[in-house]
Amino acid sequence: QVQLVESGGGSVQPGGSLRLSCAASGSIFVINAMGWYRQAPGKLRELVADITRGGSTNYADSVKGRFTISRDNAKNTVYLQMNSLKPEDTAAYYCKGRITTGQVMPLRTDDYWGQGTQVTVSS
Repeated sequence: QVQLVESGGGSVQPGGSLRLSCAASGSIFVINAMGWYRQAPGKLRELVADITRGGSTNYADSVKGRFTISRDNAKNTVYLQMNSLKPEDTAAYYCKGRITTGQVMPLRTDDYWGQGTQVTVSS
């Protein structure tokens, strides 16, 4: 079993900052890519940013220059620093990890999702 638990969401005024965290636990052999997605009411879930195990990053155009994704492999944790927040950033934010599990062969790789954390940007 693998669990991803997000934290750090909340309400903030436009221009403010928040830092999201997502910690993975369970029968983890290795965590490959990790990413943050968001879903606003009535919209499809979209990629915000992702990061490989080696630290290569990718961002949605809408957040480039404002958000920074990072990870701590020793802690099985990924972070999303969000600065200069805008009302259009309001959404439920979800963490996803591509995780290889198992202690003996054959190992298995699947995508795991957290439960989501709400971010609201409003004056």
